[in-house]
Amino acid sequence: MNAFWIILTGSLVATCCSLLGCYLILRRMAMVGDAISHAVLPGIVIAFLVTGSRDSVPMLIGAGLLGVLTTFLIEFFHRYARVQADAAIGVTFTWLFAIGIILISVFAGQVDLDQDCVLYGEIAYVPLDLWITDGGLSFGPRTVWTLGFVTILVMLFIVIGYKELFLTTFDPAFATAIGLSTSLWYYLLMTAVSLTTVASFESVGAILVVAFLVAPPATAYLLTDNFKTMLLLSVGLGILAATAGYFLAVWMDGSIAGAIATVTGIEFLLALLFSPSRGLLLKRRQVQPV
Repeated sequence: MNAFWIILTGSLVATCCSLLGCYLILRRMAMVGDAISHAVLPGIVIAFLVTGSRDSVPMLIGAGLLGVLTTFLIEFFHRYARVQADAAIGVTFTWLFAIGIILISVFAGQVDLDQDCVLYGEIAYVPLDLWITDGGLSFGPRTVWTLGFVTILVMLFIVIGYKELFLTTFDPAFATAIGLSTSLWYYLLMTAVSLTTVASFESVGAILVVAFLVAPPATAYLLTDNFKTMLLLSVGLGILAATAGYFLAVWMDGSIAGAIATVTGIEFLLALLFSPSRGLLLKRRQVQPV
């Protein structure tokens, strides 16, 4: 039963991260998830200083607010300072992470308070945190319910705003011309990414969140030119990686998160080599004289 909960948790993270990752890949902002993982440290420290507690709820609220702030700062630096998106990401997360380090050293130097103990979870521990009622009834791991709710929200967001997200991603100039607010939809997308990232960190760890945000969408991008197909493929590849990665970890007696992330890399490598339209080996074969 533990295997089922772990695979289900990985699949839920894969679904919501892969869907949002498709938009990040096409907007050339694939490393936003990694930036958020570093930039939320000040939020964790401030939440501790305000509440005096290291409980997960205030820590996650603080981290979530800083994650949203991170996305606003990235867009601000990109739009008004006119720096490239990757440079804006780099400047933002290093600056906020440094502020978090300073806050820890000044105000919480004697406290075991860092990202590892708050957000960098381990997927193998998911079956241990059960939702048990006062009457003793168990509903399974809390994480599954939390991530299930987040996944439903992400899917509803993409279904309801599909046209707007599609236009602002592929042709922002045309979207502006027909009256769509590219800034609004950018911030909505980044807010969804931030909340998904922070919610997933506590349960599965940063390595899986970043892997699922980047690898399955990038793999799907190599396999198709149709965006809807890309969304579906990225989800399928993520779920496949979660399942195969778990059994690989069991066989190797190693890290589950590391094994799942490794499978996502293998999927990308196979697509890079054998993709019908963009595969390196197939391209080389096509240019050879008959």
